Amino acid sequence: MKLKGMIISAILAAVAPAIAAQDTDYSRGIIWVNEDWYGHQNSTVNFLIPDDEEGNFWRYRIIQTENPGMELGCTNQYGAIWHDRLYLIAKQDKDPGASVTGGRITVADAKTMKILHQQSLIDPSGAQCDGRGFIGVDEHKGYISTSNGVWIFDLDTYTVTGQVEGSANPNAGGDDDKPNTDPTGSLYHGQSGMMVAAEGKIFVAHQQYGVLIVDPEEDRVTQVISMDIVQEGAGIGSIVKSKDGYLWLSVAKNLQGTGAFLNHIVRLDPRTLDYEIIDIPQEMYPPSNSWYAWTPDAFVASTVQNCLYWKGGPNRWFTGTKIYKFDCDTREQSLFIDLEQEGANWKLYGCAIGVHPVTDELYMALYHEFGTPTYITRRYSPMGEKIRDYDMIMNYWFPSLPIFPETGDQSVVDTSVAEDTSLTGDLYSINGLLVKTSVRQGDWTGITPGVYIWKSANNTRKILVRPTF
Repeated sequence: MKLKGMIISAILAAVAPAIAAQDTDYSRGIIWVNEDWYGHQNSTVNFLIPDDEEGNFWRYRIIQTENPGMELGCTNQYGAIWHDRLYLIAKQDKDPGASVTGGRITVADAKTMKILHQQSLIDPSGAQCDGRGFIGVDEHKGYISTSNGVWIFDLDTYTVTGQVEGSANPNAGGDDDKPNTDPTGSLYHGQSGMMVAAEGKIFVAHQQYGVLIVDPEEDRVTQVISMDIVQEGAGIGSIVKSKDGYLWLSVAKNLQGTGAFLNHIVRLDPRTLDYEIIDIPQEMYPPSNSWYAWTPDAFVASTVQNCLYWKGGPNRWFTGTKIYKFDCDTREQSLFIDLEQEGANWKLYGCAIGVHPVTDELYMALYHEFGTPTYITRRYSPMGEKIRDYDMIMNYWFPSLPIFPETGDQSVVDTSVAEDTSLTGDLYSINGLLVKTSVRQGDWTGITPGVYIWKSANNTRKILVRPTF
């Protein structure tokens, strides 16, 4: 099977630039970021059109297709849409088996996928610094989390202008001489990971320190919340923001990146910094964590319901059959999806799960085993009912995460929004495809009759546009 997968991958990679995705608006579907096959090729991006009338659901390797001769970097784990641009962050700039050098930072037009900027280094000094995540601060500035701190990225000039003060990896610069890709090296014991914005601040998951609270006006850490609040020596796994604005922290058993967990999650008030430790029942599992081979973690929040979803199991990364749902209001945890019971030996790969911000549907990338290049993407209703599977061509995709049309809008730090912003929003089809931007509430002029979802910064409504006679 490996040989077959290699042959198919080689053929498809060779013809990809010739497969034109003419007139495709990549902001009107779901973008999947893939680690792809480490040791053989750079990371890739696929595009899913979940309701294509002709059944042409997939566009594969769209970065290569739209940018002949160019590719992403190695083990690209994160991507986010921010102000009509797609920011893709890779661990290194080139896979050992690839012939093309990509970048740790790649910026593309979110609609066309044309690359606007790419660079190999994050730390301008050239020191070891592998990419992790991205968050937009405002239209001119973003933050990039890395194996060594959080870096300030000028979105106008595409330059790294410095490091957020207080975010550095205390182990960086160690003399163990281990390469960037070795998870036992010094750079893998004080990484910065997921970031969220709330109450005008940026909250960063830091492997060694816990939660870093960053003032984006001063670009410095102003407070730190240690995970010793849960248990001495505990660490943070990841951080997400629920619909009600509270932050939720998953808990690692230690700081060593072993993937071990504690049976708790923490709710943090981003305004007061008050916290609550919530126990997870022993017969269930808390969110898995993956500092040892960093990914964003299968720990996500709905923007429609006030709930969280996560993958949990007894042996960390390699258990991917149970998806839990946590009600943030009632604090009830339930087994939402059991892939083992559904049969066919499917498992969730890594962190490859996301909740559509409009339809509230779950999308998951499933696989059988690491040595088998067979993957599908599965779509579930908000009630946990399987809607359909999307078969994929054979390849060692190793998917990372889906990016939905509104992903970037979930992390806004913006103090300049006018008071009437909630009166305008974006209009989506009932299937979650973007129909029109900046639509004033109640003004459906020129909109084809039908059922739509109108979503502003503060409100989501289902609306019916009636025919006029």
